Amino acid sequence: MADMQEVLERQERETRERMRRRAASKRAQRELDEQLGIAVALLEEENQGCRSSREGRRPNVDRHRHSRGKNLMEDYFIPQSLYSDVHFRGRYRMQPHLFNKIMHDICNYDEYFVQKRNCAGNLGLLPEQKFIAVIRMLAYGSFTDQVDEIARMGKSIVLESLVRFCDAGETLYTRDYLRRPTPRDLQRLLQKAESRGFPGMIGSIDCMHWQWKNFPTAWQGDYGNRKGQKSIILEAVAGFDT
Repeated sequence: MADMQEVLERQERETRERMRRRAASKRAQRELDEQLGIAVALLEEENQGCRSSREGRRPNVDRHRHSRGKNLMEDYFIPQSLYSDVHFRGRYRMQPHLFNKIMHDICNYDEYFVQKRNCAGNLGLLPEQKFIAVIRMLAYGSFTDQVDEIARMGKSIVLESLVRFCDAGETLYTRDYLRRPTPRDLQRLLQKAESRGFPGMIGSIDCMHWQWKNFPTAWQGDYGNRKGQKSIILEAVAGFDT
């Protein structure tokens, strides 16, 4: 048991060091990206008159993002909102309080999601708009055009939000939710399973079929479920408290 504890502690130290280095690298990359973004925005603003006069250039789409943000807040995020917590849970696969906690954590970690003004002094998107777009893509596999209709966001912003959300989630929650079980965790799980008539079990394997719509034709015979649909099997070890 002592050897196991030592191994677990060493793995924990190595994991923390990797996370620290990864976070430092991401911070440096974000600072560089922000500097490049500011430079590009200044150049675009300077050349706006020249670009708009080019024949055949499609004008920018006014998505009315601020009015959509206001409607989104009234739908879900204010007292006496239009839709209840039950509606939110059914549409976004989580309770509003969990959504707000994740949004708060990630906004503190990555300022990209915080509403701020651009180079022209205009307010950007609300954090709720970016997070709703990301959750919609992760929960339903929605395309960027579908998310644009809901949150009024361009393709580049949607994809940037998705990547940053996943990076932040990995950094913030890996230690608590993707770590190896400690001896205390194992003892608790074994005791609970034994009390329910399953001695020696720490969890049960559960799986689901995730339908793969646009799978490669060359893999035709490798993926399929009993309904004849192409799918990928997602497996997880589930415990009584997960």
